[in-house]
Amino acid sequence: MKEKESYHRLNPTWCKGCGLYGVFDALKRAAAALGLEPEDLVIVTGIGCHGRLNNYFHAYGFHGLHGRTMPVATGIKLVNPRLQVVAVSGDGDAYSIGLGHFIHALRKNVGLTYIIVDNRIYALTEGQASPTTDFGMVTLSTPLGSKDFPIDGPSLALAAGGTFIARGFSGEVAHLASLIERGMKHDGFALIDILSPCVTHNKVNSYDWYKKHIVHVEDLPGYSPRDKAKAWEVLSNPEKIAVGLIYEEDKPSFEELVLADREKPIASLDLKVDAPRLGKIADRFR
Repeated sequence: MKEKESYHRLNPTWCKGCGLYGVFDALKRAAAALGLEPEDLVIVTGIGCHGRLNNYFHAYGFHGLHGRTMPVATGIKLVNPRLQVVAVSGDGDAYSIGLGHFIHALRKNVGLTYIIVDNRIYALTEGQASPTTDFGMVTLSTPLGSKDFPIDGPSLALAAGGTFIARGFSGEVAHLASLIERGMKHDGFALIDILSPCVTHNKVNSYDWYKKHIVHVEDLPGYSPRDKAKAWEVLSNPEKIAVGLIYEEDKPSFEELVLADREKPIASLDLKVDAPRLGKIADRFR
């Protein structure tokens, strides 16, 4: 009986010790703190170890294609802005094949929360270098050490005009949950980049490694997430990885600018085709 239960669809299939357990816990805490009903939340996932997360969450879920998390999440938000939309990607899904979608959704300030589970490796496919892999790191695809310089997601977001930029650590669930909660309250695009160890394929960036290398911005004297210059300063520190709410500003969301009435979502409109009118249009092009 125990063996059968271990393969139940509600039991996560992640490796023991995977950072995704902390991400999952933090997201549940944030949803509970906001008092969200299952029908008010949509979780969109991409391809990667994170991709099964919405299978374990009592809410709407959509498992998309690799790198296409943002188009799906954006479409859902525009069709029904009343919904709380949370998109989840890995570092490869977000910063490689999905990088263009990420930048444009961010600069448009679409009102959704984007959780990026960054383990600095392609974990699902067993250990190739990802866009965030450290320079020189030996991986399955870089046996002589990675020759690519890594991408920093929060720095990209700040440069692209992000309005809510945060970074958390899956080993600090309570702190991470508070960041996700604040991001879900933000009126606009909220990036939550998460340092999440892959205990199977990345033996360098471990829980202990991150604990030695992170610095909480709220512990820095006089730090304000409203100060963009300070945000650049902490993100440019080569010795420490900044975690916490790094930057926030107020700006109209995309759906506020493009939708005629946010209180009358497209999803609730009568979209029945006006056959006579459509016939007249067709006649003009015959």
